[in-house]
Amino acid sequence: MCSAEPINCFPVLVNILSNTFLRLLNSTARTRIWSKPFYNIQTPEVKSNIFFFCLGYMLLLAAGLPPHFAVSSMEDYKVKSV
Repeated sequence: MCSAEPINCFPVLVNILSNTFLRLLNSTARTRIWSKPFYNIQTPEVKSNIFFFCLGYMLLLAAGLPPHFAVSSMEDYKVKSV
């Protein structure tokens, strides 16, 4: 029914249990699953746009973190904490 990988077995198990409970409750509805957890991007333009967006975000994050730690340690120094 499924391979031994947990990423494939867990959704199949949940599907089997859900459908079993639906049958016990005399429901005609059924649940379906698929094992493509991420959207598949085919075009290299979209990949490069996502890469540059993530790169820009990481650069902004890297530029903002050191001042945060410096201000935090200056506050500790002012309060004379240990």
